[in-house]
Amino acid sequence: MISQVVILAAGESSRFWPLNYRHKALFKIMGRPLIWYTLDGFKKAGIKEAVIVQGPQKEIQQGLKNYVFPNLKLNYVIQKKPKGMGDALFQAKNSLKDRFFVAHAHRLDAPEYIKPLKSEKASLVLFAVKTATPYLYGVLEFQGNKVKRIVEQPKKGKEPSDWGVRGFYLLSKDFFDYYTKVRGGRYDFEKTLNLLIKYKGAKLVKTNKEELNLKYPWHLFSVSQYLMQNYLKSKISKSAAVAKDAVIKGPVYIGERVKVFEGAVIKGPCYIGDDCMIGSNSIVRDNTNLEKNVLIGALSEVTRSIFQEGAHCHSGYFGDSVFGENCRLGAGTVTANVKLDRGEIKSTGLSSLGAIAGKNTNIGINASLMPGVLIGSNCTVGPGSVVFDNVKDNQVHFTKFQTLTR
Repeated sequence: MISQVVILAAGESSRFWPLNYRHKALFKIMGRPLIWYTLDGFKKAGIKEAVIVQGPQKEIQQGLKNYVFPNLKLNYVIQKKPKGMGDALFQAKNSLKDRFFVAHAHRLDAPEYIKPLKSEKASLVLFAVKTATPYLYGVLEFQGNKVKRIVEQPKKGKEPSDWGVRGFYLLSKDFFDYYTKVRGGRYDFEKTLNLLIKYKGAKLVKTNKEELNLKYPWHLFSVSQYLMQNYLKSKISKSAAVAKDAVIKGPVYIGERVKVFEGAVIKGPCYIGDDCMIGSNSIVRDNTNLEKNVLIGALSEVTRSIFQEGAHCHSGYFGDSVFGENCRLGAGTVTANVKLDRGEIKSTGLSSLGAIAGKNTNIGINASLMPGVLIGSNCTVGPGSVVFDNVKDNQVHFTKFQTLTR
């Protein structure tokens, strides 16, 4: 019987820039950090204890301090340096029972794979999906119908199969017997799995389910959509003030003390957190998530976008975009979200992507942000500027103009 899960949350989230100013599992959707949904899923799947491996700053523990999970015990373990999955599990070794499930904190879909494994006794269970881009994964090599080994990120065109390994596993404490033999190095986790495959064998569970990954910040759009499909409930809080001629259609959550002004339109699915303001004649629609204290000014259009706590926009168009805490977006700001040729945007796999900005960034009036632009935290973008390229943290970006008076 599987009753324990190890949740890995000590990594640096470097590929999640410009939103990696904290661990990505603490990014909020619908008022809760992403790790909350992962834990809730495991609780519903019958898991009794979650061993959470976090960094020395204990930010995961701090981020969850106000949440309660009945019948799910949380046990925190420190990984002093982000040395990979193998070392993270090794730090948790003394807290583990004989059999345990392993998943990253942001893998909201991982709990779906627990129930079929309740009585599984194999030392190693791998989950795999058929993929058109196997070179991005650990890829399975087969000998007949049996798994022979895992090849980590093979060169394009040299993949042993088109079956990529999903980022969660069912392990036993046999793992550590083999891990101590190869401990150290970038791929010691994968090397240990290959030893287990060689000497103990592995059960393979193939799936056709679409992977819900969160490697890059633009993956937040599919994560947000997944959560709204599974958790969003229509509600207008009693303390909210909604103008009589405002229009609210579809599944929409409106939190406490929200103000929706005259002529505003909200088309769900949408989440409007506590103390938000939706200005006159603005449109908020289609999987938009506004955390608490967000202000959407009059005449704005916001679609398929995510605003973190305290972000404000005066007016403009914001499509397929993400803004971190306390961003300020001046009047007339436009996020271009589609290329003129309707092609892929910057190797993201997306044909529609606006801007993504970190926290505390100020964008001046009438700024234009080109498709897929990433802007760091604590930045300033000058008024009237056109941003074609990424802007690093703590930078000031102005477009130079020439004034002629005749």
